[in-house]
Amino acid sequence: MAKDGFKGLGVSSVSNKDTEILRISEGLKVEDEKRIKDSLKSYAKMINDGKTVIFPTETVYGLGADGLNEKAAEKIYLAKGRPSDNPLILHIDRFDWIDKLAYDVSDKAWAVMKKFWPGPLTVVLQKRDVVPYKTSGGLDTIGIRMPSNKVASIFINLADTPIAAPSANISGRPSPTTPEHVISEMKGRVDGIVTWGDCSYGIESTIVDFTGDTPTILRPGAITIGMLKEVVGDVVYDKAIDPKKRLDDENIVAKAPGMKYTHYSPKADVVIVSGEAEKCVNWIREKTVENSKKDLKTAVMCKQENFSLYMENNLSEIYSLGRNNNEVAKNLFKTLINLDDMGYDVIYSEDFTDEGVGMAIMNRLLKSAGYNVQKVR
Repeated sequence: MAKDGFKGLGVSSVSNKDTEILRISEGLKVEDEKRIKDSLKSYAKMINDGKTVIFPTETVYGLGADGLNEKAAEKIYLAKGRPSDNPLILHIDRFDWIDKLAYDVSDKAWAVMKKFWPGPLTVVLQKRDVVPYKTSGGLDTIGIRMPSNKVASIFINLADTPIAAPSANISGRPSPTTPEHVISEMKGRVDGIVTWGDCSYGIESTIVDFTGDTPTILRPGAITIGMLKEVVGDVVYDKAIDPKKRLDDENIVAKAPGMKYTHYSPKADVVIVSGEAEKCVNWIREKTVENSKKDLKTAVMCKQENFSLYMENNLSEIYSLGRNNNEVAKNLFKTLINLDDMGYDVIYSEDFTDEGVGMAIMNRLLKSAGYNVQKVR
């Protein structure tokens, strides 16, 4: 049996340190649904048996277990080293699950679901008793989403149960968006891993709370506040995701994943450098020289438009995140993980505008840097 399902057409399955790994080649089109479905049946059975399985979504790879099985949900927390008061998100494949899992669903919530599902949007609703508190992080609410990734949809359908799935990484680390990264980090920690190429968006879903009077964004993502306002009118950001505030206060109630605890942090120290491009380049150049004298390996993440500016200033360890915010979002976590693997000690990053998906980028970047921002004037 092939050991590498990334090359050519096909599906391969191997066992690695007690983790069954199914690699669905990117060359295998989702139109070949029967072949994919057949390969996924044993992994869906793992979910039904209370085991943990990592699977692809359009946002990031998810670490899944039966969301209605309290003991199975607990295994997610153990695999990730995740605090038990950090709620999970239920992934479904069809709308009729909503009434089974939640109640008092508002017209606005339905309007948003029908507009953006399947897709990178999570809605927070009042949970029914069928959803265990282990899944909801002890809350009376639950986040639900319907992924657009076709392999995810087939997988959830085969399991025929809502799959609870946070990002498939050790808690606090950058979320994996590639097969290589998720296998490297999580093999041996879960029962199964299913891969199918890189994730399309590269950042987690937008989370919107519909349990109050005004829809409230708990986590920004690819579905922006502007897009939501076009559907339901007034939408606000939760004050807990104010980028000016630190979120490590023990009194913060984590209504959604990532609101309370440190997230997205590589092993390297990350510093966001804010200011005019040329001044930022000069500051980073000076700091790179200082770091070199201390035997600290330094990397820089920047916009493609500023790449040549850094090169002209004799800075060689430069990594472009992309030409626009959509590319930056897709590449951010992947780049942070790659730079860690390459042994960098310090990572300097440009900042980004908070317009559109830029709000989601800065939300992740600020948390990865522990809110360490150097303003250059």
